[in-house]
Amino acid sequence: MTEEILKKAERGEQLTGTDILTLLQRKEEKDELFAAARRTREKVMGNKVFTYGFVYFSTYCKNSCSFCYFRHENSLAPRYRKEKENIVRTAVRLRDSGVNLIDLTTGDDPYYTGHPDRLAEIVRAVRENTGLGVMVSPGVLDQNGIRAIAHAGADWYALYQETYDRQLFGRLRLQQSYEARMRAKLFARAQGLLIEEGLLTGVSDTAESRTMALLEMRKIGFDQVRVMTFIPQEGAPLAGTGKAGDFEDELMTIAVMRLLFPDALIPASLDVDGLDGLEARLNAGASVVTSIVAPKEGYAGVANSVRDIDDGYRTISGIQSTLGRCGLTCASAEEYRHWIEERKRISCAC
Repeated sequence: MTEEILKKAERGEQLTGTDILTLLQRKEEKDELFAAARRTREKVMGNKVFTYGFVYFSTYCKNSCSFCYFRHENSLAPRYRKEKENIVRTAVRLRDSGVNLIDLTTGDDPYYTGHPDRLAEIVRAVRENTGLGVMVSPGVLDQNGIRAIAHAGADWYALYQETYDRQLFGRLRLQQSYEARMRAKLFARAQGLLIEEGLLTGVSDTAESRTMALLEMRKIGFDQVRVMTFIPQEGAPLAGTGKAGDFEDELMTIAVMRLLFPDALIPASLDVDGLDGLEARLNAGASVVTSIVAPKEGYAGVANSVRDIDDGYRTISGIQSTLGRCGLTCASAEEYRHWIEERKRISCAC
């Protein structure tokens, strides 16, 4: 049955919910699934992958997410806000290393979400000083905030639902609005921004709940889709849960995403288990290497804030041998800019 579903997907036929669930569950046939995902990626991107530099510039957050190290209540989490000059300097350093995009990420920090002009100023400065594409991951912005980052030159707005199971969402994003997150994404798209959506696995989600999420995501049509495995975080309510080192569900979901969204970008994040897991994620069909971090530049993010960073492995030079083993190479900034422009043209036409 899996073979027929894979053939159907590679012919460009739409998969049913039953097809998707079958692919997610047939772990004994994962090699065939991964091979089909790689063939699908090659048709769209050849042997090129895009690369994203990561700047985590504020660890303050008003939210109480049960999975997150930087949740408001966690007294163990160090708090900082980087100055604009520091952010720009790091972004330029990443640009010079060869990344295609700067991902500006914060907690849901009212210092920025309540004063979007501050956020827009950073976006504008990074864009002007690097000439690269910019993604902004600041939590939920209101309409004024979304307009501000769009006018400042942002290309992307990243805002993750984590799950489309409303009950599970309530247990993960405590006292937050499912609808508000979704409305923000849709409004951002209407303002001409590309949208990244994300799922979290290893948090009592199931193949059935991931199938439901993928079907809903297909209806909406996001430009970049990702899935990451939950890494237990000290001081968070879910600290004692999760299966350490088990990334199989993430890998299979990446592969199914590739078949469902052949033209979308799918990240292989270095923020889950560092360089060790990059090859497996690329071989599952990912087309972007994310969370590239300049050494000595502070936190990578909420999952693994130190792994492979200061020794220089989470850099463009550090990933080269892995890319080579996968038969892949880094795209240029010009190639990425062309992808962005073409994607925006298609989105506007729709």
